[in-house]
Amino acid sequence: MNVWVVLPTYNERENLAGILRSIFSQPLPGLSGLVVDDGSPDGTGERAEQLRGAYPTLFVLHRKKKRGLARAYVDGFRDVLARGATHIFEMDADFSHDPALLPVLLQRATSDADLVLGSRYVPGGAIRNWNWPRRFVSRIGNWYARHILNISLRDLTGGYKCFRRTVLESIDLATISSTGYNFQIELTWKALIAGFRIVEEPITFTERRLGRSKFHFGIILESMIGVWALRRLAFTVPRKQRQSRGASRLRS
Repeated sequence: MNVWVVLPTYNERENLAGILRSIFSQPLPGLSGLVVDDGSPDGTGERAEQLRGAYPTLFVLHRKKKRGLARAYVDGFRDVLARGATHIFEMDADFSHDPALLPVLLQRATSDADLVLGSRYVPGGAIRNWNWPRRFVSRIGNWYARHILNISLRDLTGGYKCFRRTVLESIDLATISSTGYNFQIELTWKALIAGFRIVEEPITFTERRLGRSKFHFGIILESMIGVWALRRLAFTVPRKQRQSRGASRLRS
């Protein structure tokens, strides 16, 4: 097993040492980490290079400028697939996602799922330290995407996931067009219509401890428009394929 955590960063210097310490303390077989830094002006990339001395299986991918979360993940996925990754995590670098749950998500990805979603909106899931407008927007955004795409998954915009290699290999990463939250929806939707098994594992999402949130309401607007383009993708997939392993998450 060759497990990788892909960690996009932009101005996360004050969180980086702590999150890496927590990630690498988890009992994960063959664990490696990839920091994908977007030329952070606060020196996050340089700090990541310094921390490589403490973690022999930590690598850093430097991008010259800020190109967004989606492109960071796409570049990171390509990098770790080329390094032979069998299971790939995506997660935030600001402790919004608890590294202690990495083994739980991996266990699901090695037993009954091809893609595991860390979900705030299934029984046992929760959100801490969000105000009511942020909670409302997130709930409405997920409800909207779920109904437009006609699927039963509860948390489509979350960013804590574990992929089997075959899922990312089946998705043409060059065709990923979304940014922001819609990127998360697009990945899950493409895996679903390709017939992969997707499960949700409850997590508690905690608003960042340090630094400034990257959230803005334009991200939500992009998602509300973008899901219509994603819906059209389903009609390009043969009906028989849509009724395969992933069909349990498509509403009849």
